[in-house]
Amino acid sequence: MFLRKMSNDEKAEQNVPPTEEEAVVDPWTVSGKVDYDKLIDRFGSTRIDDALIARFEKITGKPAHIWIRRGLFFSHRDLNEVLDMYEKGKKFYLYTGRGPSSDALHLGHLVPFLFTKYLQETFRVPLVIQMTDDEKFLWKDFTLEQCAVFTRENAKDIIATGFELNKTFIFANTSYFGSLYPNVLRIERCVTSNQVKGIFGFGENENIGKYSFPAVQAAPSFSTSFPFMFGKRKDIPCLIPCAIDQDPYFRMTRDVAPRLGYLKPALIHSKFFPSLQGPKTKMSASSALGAVFLTDSKEEIANKINHSYVGEIDGERSLEQNVAYQYLTFFMEDDDKLKEIGEKYEKGLMLSGEVKEVLIEVLDALVKKHQEARSAVTEEVIDSFFSTNRKIGFN
Repeated sequence: MFLRKMSNDEKAEQNVPPTEEEAVVDPWTVSGKVDYDKLIDRFGSTRIDDALIARFEKITGKPAHIWIRRGLFFSHRDLNEVLDMYEKGKKFYLYTGRGPSSDALHLGHLVPFLFTKYLQETFRVPLVIQMTDDEKFLWKDFTLEQCAVFTRENAKDIIATGFELNKTFIFANTSYFGSLYPNVLRIERCVTSNQVKGIFGFGENENIGKYSFPAVQAAPSFSTSFPFMFGKRKDIPCLIPCAIDQDPYFRMTRDVAPRLGYLKPALIHSKFFPSLQGPKTKMSASSALGAVFLTDSKEEIANKINHSYVGEIDGERSLEQNVAYQYLTFFMEDDDKLKEIGEKYEKGLMLSGEVKEVLIEVLDALVKKHQEARSAVTEEVIDSFFSTNRKIGFN
């Protein structure tokens, strides 16, 4: 499946099949060598440049996150407008999500939640986290009961990252659908089956639930989907941090929003977290050898990292191909140390095994800290994050 190039949010061009050189990128599949500059052109988003980063830091009074400065969150839609509104004293809310398809998250799953936590702390705004248990039921061979278990287990990992209870609402689509349904209906009436086919590539034999699901993922972009938080207000903007493969859902959402009298959601896109098997694939929960899970021991982490892809061909060393170094760009906070490791490796002064040793220690510390925090998340704590019988909103 190949997603069309979008010249703007209102109108898309005809689908064009990919060439052999082009990556396949959609909400369910990422394969091939991803060229992020081409993705920006194809999807019609905007690169996060130095000027926008400087404006971000000026308005927040804080340094930009290392993932912004290092270009790992690299693209956006209307982030500048969100900053303009925030500078004028107008608040917004955050929306992100998780498709619960396993009982343990991996490092790639952790990235958007750590970044969203940073945004919540920086802007002091409320957050909604959608658990798309319905999506996994429709796309995977799971029962609803299995999806419910995965939802609770994944919620533990999400809560363990440190979100504020009084500013965070986690919900599963199957249990919160009553409040989402009015907006789901409004969106469904605005989008034809041909448009859904064109955006998502659905065939004639797909179950009908897949055709309606995009409206369910779109609905949390509008503040009226959370009446216990925002009442009937339509004027509260939404900022969505997500990987670039999720963008098609929100291109559709942004097309529909003006027709419903709603604000278009803004987005900030991340690059993909690579698999241990190489930078051409993103980390997946379905591949035990290609992913470091948050339940892994130090021995398991070391075994996986030591067998990770290096990409040295004919003696040539590439930081772009070295998975261990790429992981360090995500999780090593010291810019100078990261630069030093990169320079030494490229010059042959540091072996790939030594880069892996550094990464193993970094990941072991990260995972152990997470496991400790997760062990403190009780069933009662989970229930409190899912509860609508409380006040969540702006100070």
